[in-house]
Amino acid sequence: MHIETSGSGLLLIVSIMAVVTLATRWGGVLVMSCVPINQRVRQFIGAMSGSVLVAVLAPLAVTGDSGARLALLTTAVIMLLLNKPLPAIAAGIIAAGLLRAL
Repeated sequence: MHIETSGSGLLLIVSIMAVVTLATRWGGVLVMSCVPINQRVRQFIGAMSGSVLVAVLAPLAVTGDSGARLALLTTAVIMLLLNKPLPAIAAGIIAAGLLRAL
């Protein structure tokens, strides 16, 4: 299947992506509405969010450039010091930007 990426084809692609995104979000809510939230489920959800984060960041740490690695290191250090995610993320972005600018 081939869809043109100009004109109405682009609108079709964005619409399909929006429908798929909504279906996965609503599907997750629908499935979780049938699951009783007990302590075991809470622990699973907590562990799952951390494992997804590691799965996203580990390849970046291995194959990323020095700016990406510095951003990860800076974010981790600031997070350990302040225990606040927003300043840690901002510091990581600034560190990567500064290194790449030099």
